[in-house]
Amino acid sequence: MTAAGSARRPGRAGDPRYPPIADHGLIGDLRSVALVDTGGTIGWYCCPRFDAPSVFASILDADRGGSFELAADVPARTKQFYFPDTNVLITRFFAADGVGEIQDFMPVVAGSAEDGRHRLIRRVVCVRGALPFRARVAPRFDYGRQSHDLSMRDGRAVFESPSLALSLSASTPIETDGPDAWSEFKLAEGECAVFALDKLGDGVEPRSCPIAEAEEEFAATVAYWRRWLSASRYRGRWREMVHRSALTLKLLTYAPTGGIVAAATTSIPEHPGGERNWDYRYVWIRDSAFCVYALLRLGFSEEAAAFMNFLSEHVSRDGGGPSGPLQIMYGIDGRTELPEVELSHFEGYQGSAPVRTGNGAVHQLQLDIYGALIDSVYLYDKMCQPISSDHWEEIHTLVDWVCDNWDQPDEGIWETRGGRKDFVYSRLMCWVAIERAMRMAGHRGLPADTPRWQRARDAIYRQIMRRGWSPRLQAFVQHFDDDVLDASILMMPLAKFVSPTDPKWLSTLDALGRTLVSDSLVYRYDPLASPDGLRGQDGTFSICSFWYVEALTRAGRLDEARLAFEKMLTYANHLGLYAEEIGQTGEQLGNFPQAFTHLALISAAFNLDRALG
Repeated sequence: MTAAGSARRPGRAGDPRYPPIADHGLIGDLRSVALVDTGGTIGWYCCPRFDAPSVFASILDADRGGSFELAADVPARTKQFYFPDTNVLITRFFAADGVGEIQDFMPVVAGSAEDGRHRLIRRVVCVRGALPFRARVAPRFDYGRQSHDLSMRDGRAVFESPSLALSLSASTPIETDGPDAWSEFKLAEGECAVFALDKLGDGVEPRSCPIAEAEEEFAATVAYWRRWLSASRYRGRWREMVHRSALTLKLLTYAPTGGIVAAATTSIPEHPGGERNWDYRYVWIRDSAFCVYALLRLGFSEEAAAFMNFLSEHVSRDGGGPSGPLQIMYGIDGRTELPEVELSHFEGYQGSAPVRTGNGAVHQLQLDIYGALIDSVYLYDKMCQPISSDHWEEIHTLVDWVCDNWDQPDEGIWETRGGRKDFVYSRLMCWVAIERAMRMAGHRGLPADTPRWQRARDAIYRQIMRRGWSPRLQAFVQHFDDDVLDASILMMPLAKFVSPTDPKWLSTLDALGRTLVSDSLVYRYDPLASPDGLRGQDGTFSICSFWYVEALTRAGRLDEARLAFEKMLTYANHLGLYAEEIGQTGEQLGNFPQAFTHLALISAAFNLDRALG
């Protein structure tokens, strides 16, 4: 057995072994994803699904995480782009003697005869002159905790660990070096080479990947993504950014169940060196519900229907646990237990420990999820097709529970770990849950306890207006009977709780602009004024920045909204992707890419387009 890992050097901010978070592109097959940096290295890949233990994780530990390096073997400038209207990633190398490119993609086989095959293909092409290339494949299984055997079989390198086996086939000779495989080769103009990494087992036979087959797989993958994107109805000003966001949301979808993960990674820090490092490879009800809204806006109904089915299997009709009929998140397969574990042997991105798997927030009480979910069901019923009688019974169960439980403190949308509070946003979304259900019942003539629902809805409204308003700040606040602002309040006019031109709301918008907005970027809240139980700083939250654009739009401040939106676009990476947060100097922070950010971009672009005419 070969040993996993190597000598360890402590990470630090600016460590050249860790490319900036923004220097990555994403590929995937609707079951898992891989991150490819601008130098051609895959530094994150979990097989065979999003939440499986990593095979490559050098983004979390440069020495022990493992990687798949592929690059020109001479000094070269690099540029990255997506093959138009697809999730096929191209990394180009510009050297003194030629130009080459790597075409990275994962064939989408969900629902086909090869449903069990998990394949990552890397095509290397010399497009001008001649270039030498090098490849090194260094898997480190189970987050670098399992060692593996490496053997050569029929020209393929086979990596076998106790939990997973992978096969590497290539059109160039492969050599072995301890636990790793490598290859060096030179290509002349018009020549190409292929590397394919396949999961072994589960009835899928190993096979090589000749150049001709790789070309066919490339064409099929391009066709799949273009066919999917052709359903989009968006024809507005920011089509390229909106469609890239839609393609990213689709990549974050787990096809077997319809669940949508919050992000592709775990433990990418919200602040380098801090402890705000979380595992986002799970299905948050809130995030997924907002994704459904964004995709429905663009005309993608199949994803909404798949998520509705996911929900149907997991809504508890007997009242559920402490958080009610719903948990705030589930595994991509619907599992309810996601124990949080620290991987102490990983140093973390730029030394940002701890690295975590699982998520301890799974059993938090976050009342806002009911509003986000029922709002998405309402939109599905309105824009796609009427929900079934069984779905309505599930909604009825949820609303009844909300009517009984809305008036209690919770952990809130930001999953604070500093104790429960009476968050205004949580009350707002409880109001949304009841109000949208009443709309559906009225429109469809569905059975409902309307008098009871109405009493609860109106009580929430009056409570927010009485206790969620600060006379001193002249603004709606984070939680009752306090004077702390929170960007989640930007959802008030978006959720149609308050008119976007109501004097109280306009005063709130101005207060948020003075306190939490910095050059169009919006902070969630001030941790010093409202301790959240965690150490370290927080960057600006990109979903809040897009909410701010939408709030300005609805208030009729279109010039401000458009400028803020255009500024936000400059903070995207070179491919149009966003992490969760933006740092002090414009760097991307947090798990990457983040579904929350991309769905908010779609919504802001859609509504700003409509307002501009």
